[in-house]
Amino acid sequence: MTIALISGTSGLVGMQLLHQLLRNSVYSYVISVGRRSLALKHEKLLQIDGDMPKLTTWAWEDKINAQSLGGAYHTLVLALQEKKVTVHAFCCLGTTIKQVGSKDKFYAVDHDLVLEFASWSKKLGASKFLYVSAMGANPQSSIFYNQVKGKTEEDLKAIGFPYLGLFRPSLLLGARHEFRFGEQVATFFMMPLSWLKLGKNIRPIRDHVVAKSLVNVALSDSKSSMDCFLSGKMQELGA
Repeated sequence: MTIALISGTSGLVGMQLLHQLLRNSVYSYVISVGRRSLALKHEKLLQIDGDMPKLTTWAWEDKINAQSLGGAYHTLVLALQEKKVTVHAFCCLGTTIKQVGSKDKFYAVDHDLVLEFASWSKKLGASKFLYVSAMGANPQSSIFYNQVKGKTEEDLKAIGFPYLGLFRPSLLLGARHEFRFGEQVATFFMMPLSWLKLGKNIRPIRDHVVAKSLVNVALSDSKSSMDCFLSGKMQELGA
């Protein structure tokens, strides 16, 4: 049995990824973890929610079992407890300073929550952890956003997953819930790169392409313990 753990499902890539995982026959269950549950029902989907900064202290077994009064998930919980399942974890957590209001709050989401989810996933026996980072991620960057993404990548490496996949998409295209003026301007100027098939690592990339590349990498046999994928490679993997 193979289980997918996912956090960040309300975001652009996260929602696409959730649908990809639910459609994939390899995954018996998909466990979505977040502050609140989505208005979505599926026979393979389990949603557990709560105070994310305290995720590693959650009684996750009770949260899963509570979703079936008939004990339908007892076997799943037991298999997770005894590490008798294959677990892949996918992290699409991310926000913007504008959304949360300060650099400190941005760091709390894009670094601290990511690491909390990663630590919890490791505790559940995740053999693969796949993280949606950003183009330009670099802990030494003078740009705060890129600096945080880079620091998060470095701290994920220290957790010691058997396999870590880092995905650095360029400008994401998709149906966002909120309007981002800066991204609209950037899209206008960068779309010609897509039309002309130029600058494969910097031209815009569709959300569903990133999502599909994550799933394909998770289900592949990698020869290394860590890989970093830029947009050009994701375009190939998600085609």
